[in-house]
Amino acid sequence: MKQFINCILVISLIIVSSCKQDKEAKEDITREDVEIKINGQEVSYATDSTNLKGYIAYDEAKAGKRPGVIIVHEWWGHNDYVRERADMLAELGYTAIAVDMYGDGKQASHPDDAGKFAMSVFSNLPEATARFNAALDLLKEHKSVDAEKIAAIGYCFGGSVALTMANSGADLDAVAAFHSGVGLPVMPNDKLKAKVLVCNGADDPFINPESVVAFKSALDSIGAKYEYVSYPGVKHSFTSKAADENAKKFDLPLAYDAKADMQSWESLQKLLTESFN
Repeated sequence: MKQFINCILVISLIIVSSCKQDKEAKEDITREDVEIKINGQEVSYATDSTNLKGYIAYDEAKAGKRPGVIIVHEWWGHNDYVRERADMLAELGYTAIAVDMYGDGKQASHPDDAGKFAMSVFSNLPEATARFNAALDLLKEHKSVDAEKIAAIGYCFGGSVALTMANSGADLDAVAAFHSGVGLPVMPNDKLKAKVLVCNGADDPFINPESVVAFKSALDSIGAKYEYVSYPGVKHSFTSKAADENAKKFDLPLAYDAKADMQSWESLQKLLTESFN
């Protein structure tokens, strides 16, 4: 009897082990089936007066349509950084377009030029809106995009652009801004449809405290759904790994902060999930 019981136990262990191996093999196959394959493409588009150069990224291994996300660059212009963010969003299952707000993919190599480029955009809001909408239309027309589910995000200058477009009535489900000014040419009003996320550094000298109070008050006055996050000890451009180099090069109060970068990215993912589901 003892030998019989021992035999049964051995057989049971063999069966359990075999089942476990089968399960692991199936999981490996499943992981292969959902392998991410990012397709990044340069795109050209235009307004009536300006030629624009952008970048669209999406997971071509993912079936069906998915939400689209517009990404607006820092004041340096459309560069590798904003394209990396597009790839990161594509890895999360979205289709992302890194836009060009300056025209012809123009980039600044010095803060003085960057300031002039940014000012030229905000001093001509109708053209800025046309450039944003041209990218929005291109994104909506993409074969992988659900045109009813669109968000916009931006960094520094780009955050201000994204917020301004949302406040101007752009058809967006969500808008997010990182190390972005909130003293905007168009403040929150009843045209705002999107959920709002702003992530800024508490030690960012470019963010005027009075402008933050005014921004929040405007959002509260219309009952907007928003979150304003202020990271203690964090400076301007905290999501960009180039911030430290630029700080030294141009004597600017910039600093990359890995923790704030990660936390703000997690907050963005939460916003997008809540907005699109």
